[in-house]
Amino acid sequence: MSEKSTFVISREKLKKRLGEPGLAIVDASWYLPAAGRNGREEYDAAHIPGAVFFDQDEIADKDSGLPHTLPSPELFARHIGSMGITADETIVVYDGPGMFSAPRVWWMFRVMGVQNVFLLDGGFDGWRKAGFPATDEVTKIAPTLFTPSFNAAQVVGFDEMRKIVDQRSSQIADARATGRFTGRDAEPRAGMRSGHMPGARNVPAGTLSENGELKDLDSLRKIFSDAGVDLNRSIVTSCGSGVTAAVITLALTSLGHQDNRLYDGSWSEWGSRQDTPVVMGDAE
Repeated sequence: MSEKSTFVISREKLKKRLGEPGLAIVDASWYLPAAGRNGREEYDAAHIPGAVFFDQDEIADKDSGLPHTLPSPELFARHIGSMGITADETIVVYDGPGMFSAPRVWWMFRVMGVQNVFLLDGGFDGWRKAGFPATDEVTKIAPTLFTPSFNAAQVVGFDEMRKIVDQRSSQIADARATGRFTGRDAEPRAGMRSGHMPGARNVPAGTLSENGELKDLDSLRKIFSDAGVDLNRSIVTSCGSGVTAAVITLALTSLGHQDNRLYDGSWSEWGSRQDTPVVMGDAE
């Protein structure tokens, strides 16, 4: 059997651990408008017993002018503490389809210093399909103190991203679908240019999983190799708004790649400005 990521947990293993002390389960479902799904509404209708909902639009820096930007450690801690989660617990994060929005919250917890955080393979859709328990009961929460240990080095801001592009000092792995990367398809957000950053490589987030489950390590290595991404060099991950870039981050980290960071503003920032270089067509 091919080797799998140590950062994912199977639904069978999670089912056995339901109700364990020190285990927190987080529903991090978030969707683009075109998906026709609402994470909060779906959570209220049915979720894994004991799960709490992580609102990616609410737990964000709303002053940034960009969608769901990483919040300050203080704001993150306030929200997570109100959800009854501490930094020393084992946290399992899931979303609806699996490996779409949950990796972003996995990354956020890691950036804030949590080490024991994992992703549910197959997501909630796979959980329900397998006939595993779900409930619409409100999860009882006892607020706690969440103490963050923020690792700012894992986050790339605009000024640094501009230098990286200009100097080609790091590889760029873009998680958007190929049509958006090449500029063939319009961006879903109004007023945003199409195309990609000079030097970027396209690693569509959807290619890294199958049926909501992260692909095995050998398959992930091949995907990066085919995309022209050198796993021996530093990498910055990017996407539309910083969500699916974390799917690439998850895949890289699963492969033992440590020199990777996430450009939080992603294309929402780069593509909406008029002073940034944009390339159309396939990767160089």
